[in-house]
Amino acid sequence: MLPLKRLLLPVDFSPRSQGAARYARALVSDSDAEVTVLHVVAPPAYEVTSLEAAGTLLDDLQTARVEEAQAKLKDYLADELKGIPTKRVLLEGDPARRIVEYAEENEVDLIVMPTHGYGRFRRFILGSVTAKVLHDADRPICTGTHLEEPPAPKEIRFRKVAVAIDLGPETCKALNWASKFAEQYGAQLLVIHATPSLEGFAGEYFDPDWKESLERAAREQIASLPCEVSKEAQIIIDSGDAPKVVCAHAEEQEADLLVIGRGSSSGIFGRLRANAYTIIRQSPCPVVSV
Repeated sequence: MLPLKRLLLPVDFSPRSQGAARYARALVSDSDAEVTVLHVVAPPAYEVTSLEAAGTLLDDLQTARVEEAQAKLKDYLADELKGIPTKRVLLEGDPARRIVEYAEENEVDLIVMPTHGYGRFRRFILGSVTAKVLHDADRPICTGTHLEEPPAPKEIRFRKVAVAIDLGPETCKALNWASKFAEQYGAQLLVIHATPSLEGFAGEYFDPDWKESLERAAREQIASLPCEVSKEAQIIIDSGDAPKVVCAHAEEQEADLLVIGRGSSSGIFGRLRANAYTIIRQSPCPVVSV
């Protein structure tokens, strides 16, 4: 999926979409990649007393909404994507499902979309459409509250790329993606791993060398991984709560992008594990989950 050739930019005509478009532009500005601006018109849903009247009314309303969306989409983000090969697609249906279907059918390399959160609540809210796409899509997804209020296009740079790894099944997938991205954009690669915190309870003996032992073991595991990591990559190992460790070091190192792996377990969390969800919300920079 690298180099990036096909980017999908789902839009809802809000300022968040304009911000995401700036990052999409930065990601493809030095290539011949194409950006697809996709808007999905959801079906109207409200109660009416007559089924026959409901059908006519809903049909008329949907037709009007589609026509309005088509008019908006025609030249939407023309300034933000000026000079970038762009196509615009309008679909109808459930937004999250249609975004995922389009991404899979057209083999897009990256989906770029903002999360949904403002002010002090931005660390706690992830838009329902974004959450569903993260849960269901098999394609890499670039998300972040930062896409809502990005810097000027010329100021968006990818100088440092951090990748968070847990040494689980998704480790090499995330590492390979981040390594290729860093190489393509001439960025420094930072590898961040969080080991468990082993703080002793009051009166309980705690081996002060245990932290160093865990770090040594983690470095040995990373060195033996069956994936390619640049020798120039900076490896950071710290103990504590994984999201806090990852986000703290990404901020300290001034990372421009953070790459994480999305788990593939079944159950209520699906691909979006608790740690990934928290990192996406709290990261100091946009996150690509692969």
